[in-house]
Amino acid sequence: MKIAFIHPDLGIGGAERLVVDAAVGLQSLGHEVTIYTSYHDKNHSFDETNDGTLKVIVEGNKIVPPKIFGRLAILCASLRQLHLTRNLINSSVGNDYDVFIVDQLSICVPIIRFYLKGRILFYCHFPDQLLTQRKSTLKKLYRVPFDWLESWSTGIADVILVNSKFTRSVFQKTFSGVKRLPEVIYPSVDTEQSGKALDSQATATFSVNDDAKVILSINRFERKKNIELALRAFAIVARDEKSSVLYLAGGYDPRVDENIGYLKELQSLSDELGLSHTTIFPSDTPKKEKVSTRVVFLPSVASSLKTYLLKNAHLLLYTPSYEHFGIVPLEAMVNGTPVLATDTGGPLETVVNGVTGWNRPSDPTQWAKVIKYVVMVMSPEARELLSSAAKKRVKDHFSTAKMAKEFEYYAIASTKVKRQDIAHFGRFIDFARAILVVLIVVLIVSIFNFLGHK
Repeated sequence: MKIAFIHPDLGIGGAERLVVDAAVGLQSLGHEVTIYTSYHDKNHSFDETNDGTLKVIVEGNKIVPPKIFGRLAILCASLRQLHLTRNLINSSVGNDYDVFIVDQLSICVPIIRFYLKGRILFYCHFPDQLLTQRKSTLKKLYRVPFDWLESWSTGIADVILVNSKFTRSVFQKTFSGVKRLPEVIYPSVDTEQSGKALDSQATATFSVNDDAKVILSINRFERKKNIELALRAFAIVARDEKSSVLYLAGGYDPRVDENIGYLKELQSLSDELGLSHTTIFPSDTPKKEKVSTRVVFLPSVASSLKTYLLKNAHLLLYTPSYEHFGIVPLEAMVNGTPVLATDTGGPLETVVNGVTGWNRPSDPTQWAKVIKYVVMVMSPEARELLSSAAKKRVKDHFSTAKMAKEFEYYAIASTKVKRQDIAHFGRFIDFARAILVVLIVVLIVSIFNFLGHK
């Protein structure tokens, strides 16, 4: 089959990792794959999109910028995708594709459905309308047409896919007008990575004390990740257990105010809890850093160091509540590291309580009990059993090969689906024109509002 992926911004993130893994997997199964995107920075994207493994075509980026005055992101993203879709329709290859796999932004789905022959899979990571803040009346009005378009256009796809059963339940509540039940394809991890040698650069620039028991948390430095739960639970353990060290690693962008502010809040909380701490940025990591403090902050952690810590950790703490899926627990499990996560959202589908890790409410006292068990009570035999079970679960349910075969199955299935009639598409065009007028008004008001605050 000839398959095209359409993804808005091919950078580095969980959604992009899924697209790349799915594309590489489908290609390995003998399909011809192309990724279309409106943005691809070769210095900030996955290797497979730059080294010739995958064919990447950038379209829709020449007229509309990603944002206007740092705002109107969804409007710009929608217009860029429509521009990309128009170019694809007008190209000589548009009708050559058997299947289009679209994710994140669904506005192109009805256009492809109406003008091209290929079937459409839409992969919903999470409803976009639930990911935005609407503090002002103007923002609420601005989002109305996009929320409607997201719901309507998603329902036009031949097959709808989601990343977890949790996301499926949210999808059904959010898009009540879509009567079909989405199918679940879980994101994957490389099941061969646990057998790979550690990056020599990581081991040359960083090491843990030989007797230290590593407790690890990996998350972006964002307040919604609830990293303070790990600190508060660890503080309880640290009163009685002196050899463990808590590593708080994750994504950090010095241009993002929340990242800067939240790191400072966590450092202050460490002081309040009486936990000595140090912060190591990639640019100032000493040679063979030996950690003697109780808490180590690792902003912008390199992938090689992240792998090193995952292999050496006694326990991974995954603190977010109601996470859509959560790939980090799988990255720990594939390395045989047990996981402690909340009893909400995606981790309930990845972590098997008492078998590959533990699911607990977001209560520091309950988390402290599990941490104490792992570092003070758990026998080597019990740890080995859990480690083996964790690796097996990832291999059986979350491998890249399994994900690719599932995408292939639904791609083939989409060609056999009886399509719904969209004879009312002309009415949609009329409605879209009305929406465009509203958006132009919103844009003008936003520009004047922005200029008025300068």
